[in-house]
Amino acid sequence: MATTPLLPDSRTESDGSAVIRVLSYNIRSMYDDTDALARVITACAPDLLLIQEAPRFFRWRKKLARLASASGLVVLSGGATAAGPAIMCSLRATVERTEDVLLPLTPGLHRRGFATAVVRFGGARLGVLSCHLSLQKDERYAQGGMLLDRLAGMGVEHVVAGGDLNERPDGRTFRRLAGEELTDCWAAAPWGGEYTSTPADPHQRIDALFTSKGVEVLGCGVPHGQPGVTGTDLRAATDHLPVLAALRIPAA
Repeated sequence: MATTPLLPDSRTESDGSAVIRVLSYNIRSMYDDTDALARVITACAPDLLLIQEAPRFFRWRKKLARLASASGLVVLSGGATAAGPAIMCSLRATVERTEDVLLPLTPGLHRRGFATAVVRFGGARLGVLSCHLSLQKDERYAQGGMLLDRLAGMGVEHVVAGGDLNERPDGRTFRRLAGEELTDCWAAAPWGGEYTSTPADPHQRIDALFTSKGVEVLGCGVPHGQPGVTGTDLRAATDHLPVLAALRIPAA
């Protein structure tokens, strides 16, 4: 049986560019096995962790801080202040700024938001956005446009965005994101597994990572075969599977 090739490790190149690992993960408010969740994150060794459904209520900051500590990361932004999305990073990152963005509220629907940051790895500078889009198709499509506008307004040449889109690749919002401005990382360099929902019966890809066109995707997918990531932990950690990508970011 063929084995899954390993993703490249994080590193800074001699030309100032950087290879980084980015993980996008819906963690269902940490209602499940948080030890399994931390083991999955740690084994993926991300430089950036884009979270959806971070804790939003009682002691939510302490819960996020505890997960960050258990995973060897630090909290950058998000949580309740972004209505669920959050960003964590490794100590490799130099943080320039962060901003939590609340999106317009549609009466009767859940409030949505973006967690955003601008970070540097060596000579590479990167805008980052974590999102969890609406279950309602028209609101979701509008939020996709807001996501593109937010990335364009960050003033950074290279960006990465990821999250739970609540939509498959043939949906109009997914296609809007994977258009002229952004690259769908799985489509560019498939690696590991494709389907992110559900862990017990993976049959659809509704979670994704996207990059700007100048970023090289070295591999992207569900980290089946990643050393230290077990099927038992993936099923116990939450109700989504994570998406891991290795990216080469050009020097600024």
